[in-house]
Amino acid sequence: MSLYPAQLDTIDQQLLSLLQRDASLSNQALAELVALSPATCHRRVRRLKDEGFIEQQVAILSSEKMAEALGWGLSALVEISLDVQTQEALDTFERKAAAEAEVQQCWRVSPGPDFILVVQVVDMPAYQELARRLFTQDSQVRNVRAFFAVKRAKFGSQWPLPSVSLPR
Repeated sequence: MSLYPAQLDTIDQQLLSLLQRDASLSNQALAELVALSPATCHRRVRRLKDEGFIEQQVAILSSEKMAEALGWGLSALVEISLDVQTQEALDTFERKAAAEAEVQQCWRVSPGPDFILVVQVVDMPAYQELARRLFTQDSQVRNVRAFFAVKRAKFGSQWPLPSVSLPR
């Protein structure tokens, strides 16, 4: 591990911005968009992966299309407060929540509740079953507050990077 923080030059930022927008871009297309040779572009993207700037490349599914196709129609944001905030209690609950497929995101937060979960389930009975497994059977859980989504106005996964000029 380096003693100095990793540096991102303008080309790195352009590559990251482009890949955030469309991770399926070929190396050739990416190289053309940032005016690099394909070999140099490949080396830069490999370095960004190796240094951990790119954690993974995924496909983001349409919640509307998935709900139509599979009936996954209930999204919830859930606040959880534990009775005690020891490192062991927090770690134990975090592992338990992260192991559930219906939990899309698990955030440890402060101040306020200890955790916020983003949950996607088929319906209310499925949510109640998840709640039973995660909250009511856990004696460490003191308080649960669930907010059920009625509309998703925005969803994104892109980091806002310093002003980077990208081709449209």
